[in-house]
Amino acid sequence: MMKRSKVNRLFLILGLIGLVIINSWALNASIKEKDLPKKYRDFLDLVAYIILPEEKEVFLQLTTDRDRDLFIESFWKQRDPTPGTPQNEFREEHIRRFNYANKFFKRNSPREGWRTDMGRFYIILGPPASIERFEGTLGIHPTQVWYYYGDPAKGLPTHFALVFFQRGGAGEYRLYDPVSDGPGALLVNSQGIAPEDYEAFYEKIRELAPTLADVSLTRLPGEFPYNFQPSPRNNILLADILKSPKKNINPSYATHFLEYKGLVSTEYMTNYVESMGTVAIIRDPLMGIPFVHFAVSPKKISLDYYEPKDQYFCNFTLNASLRQGDNIILQYQRNYPFYFDPEQLPRIKGNGLAIEDSFPGIEGEYKLIVLLQNSIGKEFCVYEKNIVIPPPSNQPRLGIPLLAYKVQSYSQEIHIPFKIFQQKYIVDPSNTFAVEDTIWVVTQVNGLERELWEQGKLRLVVRGLKAGEAFEKAYNIFLNTYPFRQSIFVSYSLSANKLPPDYYELWVQLLGIDGSLLDEKKVNFIVSPMKAVSHPIAHSKAMPLRNNFLYFFMQAQAYEKVGLLDKAQSAYQRGFNLNPNYKEGLVFFANFLNKTKQFDDCLQLISKLRDDEKFRFQYHLIRGQALMGKGNYAEAITELEEGNRIYNSDTSLLNSLGYCYYQSGELQKAQKVLQASLKLNQKQPNIQKMLTYIERALKEK
Repeated sequence: MMKRSKVNRLFLILGLIGLVIINSWALNASIKEKDLPKKYRDFLDLVAYIILPEEKEVFLQLTTDRDRDLFIESFWKQRDPTPGTPQNEFREEHIRRFNYANKFFKRNSPREGWRTDMGRFYIILGPPASIERFEGTLGIHPTQVWYYYGDPAKGLPTHFALVFFQRGGAGEYRLYDPVSDGPGALLVNSQGIAPEDYEAFYEKIRELAPTLADVSLTRLPGEFPYNFQPSPRNNILLADILKSPKKNINPSYATHFLEYKGLVSTEYMTNYVESMGTVAIIRDPLMGIPFVHFAVSPKKISLDYYEPKDQYFCNFTLNASLRQGDNIILQYQRNYPFYFDPEQLPRIKGNGLAIEDSFPGIEGEYKLIVLLQNSIGKEFCVYEKNIVIPPPSNQPRLGIPLLAYKVQSYSQEIHIPFKIFQQKYIVDPSNTFAVEDTIWVVTQVNGLERELWEQGKLRLVVRGLKAGEAFEKAYNIFLNTYPFRQSIFVSYSLSANKLPPDYYELWVQLLGIDGSLLDEKKVNFIVSPMKAVSHPIAHSKAMPLRNNFLYFFMQAQAYEKVGLLDKAQSAYQRGFNLNPNYKEGLVFFANFLNKTKQFDDCLQLISKLRDDEKFRFQYHLIRGQALMGKGNYAEAITELEEGNRIYNSDTSLLNSLGYCYYQSGELQKAQKVLQASLKLNQKQPNIQKMLTYIERALKEK
């Protein structure tokens, strides 16, 4: 039988440390294509020439037919040219081409029609504009020339030709390659001509079939190659053709499908919408803690109409998190309903919306993930960004510059995204400005000492990225124009009409007393030639600063997740001091004190909930666990049994109660409550192991 001391330690850990459920998006092992059900092998055959490698990789990692069906629906939606209608013209046309290829291109081939060269290019490009046949021409192997008008938007020339021929005069029609096959491969008899004498081959073909001669050297009619040598552009064109059906398809919907299928409701999974986003890390000047501010703008928004109020609306649910690998350090959810009058409809449709929010962070490197779900249209989008939240430092340091196209004044008594003191900066996630816009630049200078503040400066360098005569200009801002603080915010406005339309990078440089470079940060932006740009309409929620205690509780839980317990306790204490009547926060703090074995402090704190009917269960549970930690098992049992009468399905309570029964020698009671705990959650190997030892001890009595 396990020694009692080991059992005691095990149960103490189980009783004091709660379970944390963390979603994991680790990729599944791929399934081999041959092992898929026939329905899904047929799908991969159907889309073989248009599916991106990333899409296929995700599809092969799906483990259920339901997920595969949803993915297939998403796949076609990404290619739908008219997404608001019930008809998907792309899908219908692709299936028509596939079936045509199977029916008409299998002749003289052991392969299915879609696998032949003719079938492949017919599926990718559709029917040719015209076909020239040389299937009874003396001296020429059976040959067809397909002429196409190309789509420049897909990287294709306006006019090109593909030649197919029966190599050696038999078998299926193969794609002719001017470089690897050479014109001689089209001739029935090429004896007497040296293999490298392309001019002689050309002249002989010209005698037999004049219009075939040119396309025997180039796929681009009218572009005759120098010295009769086939140009490498033939292969470039071929590569462009093969890539053309995959142009403008963003594979992120597929990777998001795999990563978020456990979090996003099933009915949303097929309606992924691309989005733009921006993020800023700002150490709040009033609270002294870093905040992550972000704005996410979906590229498509479905709306509904509420007739009783004559209003249009959409309804977003926002889920934001900071992650380190698979570990969720901080996560929260908010609802963002948005109602507006009919006269605003054209502006909303034209500009779109940017959902803004902010939350407190803790120092470290993270991936920010913002998931937005619009219940209207069952759509979702995801914004992901790797961010660094720097720790407080006495060394001079710059924050990442924030760019805005407008500034609005707000009361200092509220917290709202992208607000510093009384100024809220209105951002466009694309960082695009019209020529009539003002470009506001704001950056935070941290770690200032008085001497640097008196003699140092910021230099803003605006540099165009156009090749050749790129625009460049620098602006100086002296730090002592702002009141002295260890952390100051510096803002500067630029007139976009003074910058030629271009892509730009903006460098903010912190220069020391002697002009030395102490730190620099960069941000990119665009100046459009348009007089006005459709900036998305910012939609956010303001929080009164009297509720800022909530931010400290959020910070505390994040510090607790990463094991920085001293900082967690400090944040819990600040939150509690700001609002001792916040009962949920009191419960978080008391649980933390239990986990860190501060049992007396926990008992003192939890006593504040003694007479609160709403928190009776938490009171008895936390008090019982604190008493258990002190070794007062009889008192602990009284509290835990009372908690169990209120709610008898909490595994943490049952495990703690089982431990106290065991310590008190009541093995049968310990056995009973631990069995009840395992019924609620079978995945408790340590509890199962302990139960085995208890059952063995009962048999030995």
